[in-house]
Amino acid sequence: MHRRIIAPGALAAASLLLAIPASAASYSPGAQGIGDPYYPSYGNGGYDVSHYDLRLQYQPKTDELQGTATILAKTTQDLSSFDLDFLLDVSEVRVNGTKAAFTTSDQHELVVTPKTPLPKGTPITVVVRYSGVPSAKSAYGFTSWHRTPDGGVAANEPEAAWWWFPSNDHPTDKATYDVSVAVPDGTQALSNGTLQSTSSKLGWTRYNWRQNKPQATYLATLAVGRFDITTGTSDGGVPVVNAYSKDLGDTDGAARASVERTGELVDWLSGYFGPYPFSSAGGYVPNTTTGYALETQTRIYYSPRQFANGSNTSVVVHELAHQWYGDYVSVKGWKDIWINEGFARYAQWLWSEHEGEGTAQELADYVYASHPADDAFWTVKPGDPGPDEQFSSAVYDRGALAIQALRNEIGDDAFFAVLKGWPKSHAYGNASVADFQEYAEQVSGKPLSALFDTWLFQPSKPAAPAVRALVKTGTAVERPKSWKKIEATNEVHGH
Repeated sequence: MHRRIIAPGALAAASLLLAIPASAASYSPGAQGIGDPYYPSYGNGGYDVSHYDLRLQYQPKTDELQGTATILAKTTQDLSSFDLDFLLDVSEVRVNGTKAAFTTSDQHELVVTPKTPLPKGTPITVVVRYSGVPSAKSAYGFTSWHRTPDGGVAANEPEAAWWWFPSNDHPTDKATYDVSVAVPDGTQALSNGTLQSTSSKLGWTRYNWRQNKPQATYLATLAVGRFDITTGTSDGGVPVVNAYSKDLGDTDGAARASVERTGELVDWLSGYFGPYPFSSAGGYVPNTTTGYALETQTRIYYSPRQFANGSNTSVVVHELAHQWYGDYVSVKGWKDIWINEGFARYAQWLWSEHEGEGTAQELADYVYASHPADDAFWTVKPGDPGPDEQFSSAVYDRGALAIQALRNEIGDDAFFAVLKGWPKSHAYGNASVADFQEYAEQVSGKPLSALFDTWLFQPSKPAAPAVRALVKTGTAVERPKSWKKIEATNEVHGH
């Protein structure tokens, strides 16, 4: 045995090294944004969330919300501090059971500094206690919290979570959810997924909702008010929960005549997109003044204005199509919005065809002919529209035109195989426009880069396909019967 002699100074230095992890120098704050060029400060770096447990109490009269959020995550780097996206007032933060320091930064950042740094790969439990009046909070000049005469609603895109729970607010960090909400007796609380239980005590009723499949933060919703709730099951076995504010007035009948067809439409869309991917379906129509609808996962938000001119199953088809294209498979970055909106619009075209109110090709011809070459419509690139044009009608209509062009290029057999196979190929994950092109090429066996570039990325009107002589010669194209209802959803996400 050979013994090494260590000098006293070296011994002291060795002791110091034992006290401080060798990798201490590598600990650094998580990024303030997740890296999306459209919204640089949205989301956060340094960790990945797997589950949100939200225990809330809401008073409709005052719009006061109290909550405890328990967030399960894992670090993705050696982490000295990290951010959560949040606006309400925080009273305490704990990380792995120990109190953590916290402060706010910029317009919507909660900065958390744990008592000890967190090595990469560490499972963490973050508990945030908070309270506030959501309607009193704004960021970047707007709010995503909607006050109603009998409560409040959280529903918006690309951000809504900040007003009711702390999160890593970007579609790439999907998680499961338990949402438990106590509200005064006689008031209901709605959220995503399935209602696990209810209980009443001392004038308050608690509703416990569970979303057991991965969900993007902007797809989480909370609605509190006085609702008429209907339940049922589709022929395909999907549980359906719909809700209508009791003060919808003249729009009540049209809203019900549309949203109550959810089960039928889920089954119909399953024929094109594959089995419905979640534990429940449904929608709710609160008494809000917004003009948009939103594909909040399993529990779609509809504004009453969607039904101001009568029933509109087309908007229900649009939002339900998102359950596959947008929710089941979510965008990798917000520039990939075409995968959500182009396909949801194309589903409306397929519904029009089903209803005998205009084929997908007739709608494509009409859209193409309706916009001359110098129309600004053609300057928007659906494959990367930019944040200012993310919800432009061109992303919807030119986006659907691109899908019809793909259908004409690869033929119906390959096209419908792509339509049904794509959601399953990226189930509960995220994907980009480039991923979709690669998948379509794989299924069809055809090179498609020129077609995708022409229809999604060039800021100009594509040449009319030779097979569409009617359009090419500039002859007037008759407006399909379904167009008015489809056009009514052009601003469906116009916030």
